[in-house]
Amino acid sequence: MEKTYQIPAPAEVVEKNTDFEVRSLDAMCINDSELEQPWWFNLKYAAAGILFGFVLVKAEVISWFRIQEMFRLQSFHMYGIIGTAVVVGAISVWLIKRFQVRTIYGETIDFHPKKFNKGNVIGGLIFGLGWAMTGACPGPLFAQIGTGASVIIVTLLSAIAGTWVYGYFRERLPS
Repeated sequence: MEKTYQIPAPAEVVEKNTDFEVRSLDAMCINDSELEQPWWFNLKYAAAGILFGFVLVKAEVISWFRIQEMFRLQSFHMYGIIGTAVVVGAISVWLIKRFQVRTIYGETIDFHPKKFNKGNVIGGLIFGLGWAMTGACPGPLFAQIGTGASVIIVTLLSAIAGTWVYGYFRERLPS
């Protein structure tokens, strides 16, 4: 692992981890993309995505009108769906911790505490503003395009551009 050093004062040497090193600490598991498998093995991901899309369409999560109702506090529909997802996620994490569930490769699942970062609040506000303006967030984008709302391609391209801009400036952003 390559280290970078920063010398703030002549008598003091401070070790500083690079962004790559910090992110690599979370990648101590088997990387599925590194395994040698036949091409059709990835069809499971396509099936899961198609199923997820059907669920989003049937639950009306991709409906621009439902999203606008949520942001205008006119309907409980979306809050109920998001709240249900949070409860299911919390129960799932509890079960994983309680029964020490392992990955399909037998690795332990570890949960690490995350420190608060004001950038998450700023990013969340920008994300919410974009969600309110476009009526789309990353999950439903593809389902919306799949239902024929081709104008959402502009939103998809904007999301990709925003991700690229963030990645380009990430090292220079305040923490």
